[in-house]
Amino acid sequence: MRNLKTCLAALLLVGATASLAGAQPRGKAPADKAPKVKVYDFSGDTIEGDLIRPEGTTVDARDFSKHSSLIRIRKDFIDAILKSAEDL
Repeated sequence: MRNLKTCLAALLLVGATASLAGAQPRGKAPADKAPKVKVYDFSGDTIEGDLIRPEGTTVDARDFSKHSSLIRIRKDFIDAILKSAEDL
């Protein structure tokens, strides 16, 4: 039974590898052949329809509460700068 499972797994691996190798491109096209160009012309087509909008009232997102700033201005900041300049 184990030998059968191993054999099946090997066959699946070989089959997957062979299918991947066949899917790879063979190389670049010759330089004398130009790639085909497709042109689509939609100028004669007229599109008619209605604008569909949802019915009912709109729901706005709730407002977030306002908090005070977490940045605190230090009163002794200028003194600390002067002191650090003196230490140099």
